[in-house]
Amino acid sequence: MNIDVDLSSLREYLTETGLDGYLIDDDASDSDQRYVSGFTAPDPYQTLVTRDGVHLLVSGLEYSRAKSEANADTVTRRADYEYQQLVAEHGQYEGEIRTLSAFLSDHDNQSIAVPRTFPTGTADGLRERGHEVTVEPDGIVTSIRSTKTEWEVEQIRTSQRANEAAMARAEELIATADIEGGVLVSDGEPLTSERVTEEIEITLLRRGCGLDETIVACGADGADPHDRGSGPLRADELIVIDIFPRDKETGYFADMTRTFARGDPGEEARRRYEVTRGAYEAALETVEAGVTGAAVHDAACDVIEDAGYETLRSDPNAETGFIHSTGHGVGLDIHEQPSVSPAGGDLEPGHVISIEPGIYDPAVGGVRIEDLVVVTEDGYENLTDYRIGLEPTTDGRQ
Repeated sequence: MNIDVDLSSLREYLTETGLDGYLIDDDASDSDQRYVSGFTAPDPYQTLVTRDGVHLLVSGLEYSRAKSEANADTVTRRADYEYQQLVAEHGQYEGEIRTLSAFLSDHDNQSIAVPRTFPTGTADGLRERGHEVTVEPDGIVTSIRSTKTEWEVEQIRTSQRANEAAMARAEELIATADIEGGVLVSDGEPLTSERVTEEIEITLLRRGCGLDETIVACGADGADPHDRGSGPLRADELIVIDIFPRDKETGYFADMTRTFARGDPGEEARRRYEVTRGAYEAALETVEAGVTGAAVHDAACDVIEDAGYETLRSDPNAETGFIHSTGHGVGLDIHEQPSVSPAGGDLEPGHVISIEPGIYDPAVGGVRIEDLVVVTEDGYENLTDYRIGLEPTTDGRQ
């Protein structure tokens, strides 16, 4: 991963606590591991951050690739500590612990900090070998990741371009479908949530991105913000499409939501759409460095509440209205720091956040509008280049 990682705040923590190093024991599905090591592997490997370097312990299978790809000062094979012999003599668990202990000792690390997600078994095993293991409670690496470099912003922008192509394909299917008996029909078959999802996935794959799931939810399904949707899409109803793909090479996510309707969803649905759009615009206008995520969330809530709809701010038990936060950080995780919510702290230049207010009611359907922006000193840069409109067209990028 071609990123210059600034771990100075982590090293300051080590200095302040008197600990020797910071150890991550996980595979690359852990974003902190991927970020610090600059390396990806499907099996767990160990990354040790000391005051003067980053050191990896990997299997022989991954050694050559780690040497060429990782952001590490040293890369060591388990075999250098007679790993196989230790496993044969002491069993898998004990052999791994003894190998890791030898690696730590090699780097003069008797006392280490570990993330909150560190494996309990590994921590207990290291303690039995005489190492001091302290959980780092504040998520320092996760906090470091929240401020993106220019290179990271460009990767997220690239993922969002692929996302826009997928959204355009979904919108095109809805725009060009025939209407028969109130159901959208494409190529002689009902146009289903599943069919649109499939086309989204194919479009993303052709652009180097993938996703585990997406949302294409019609009518009452769209009133549940996390309902993936299923079955035929219908005319005169709101259709929420939320796509959050990840670039297969870089690992960076994108995120975007649009709401469409073929035909006339009714006056109340159209009103909710315009109120949501107003909340989205108000939230965007609030974004700049030094403003809190809570203030951005409040701006969205103000518009929605002034229009007569509930929010979780006005009623924490609300089941309809605006029933989630305004946004979240996006990067190597689809949900990461910072938060654009009642608990959201100061926004900083380089934070990449979603802005996604919505209004939900099963009797009417759901509306959500979402863009992805990067915070700047005096505002924001929108990483999303896609029109906002309720009526679907064949070229949503215009």
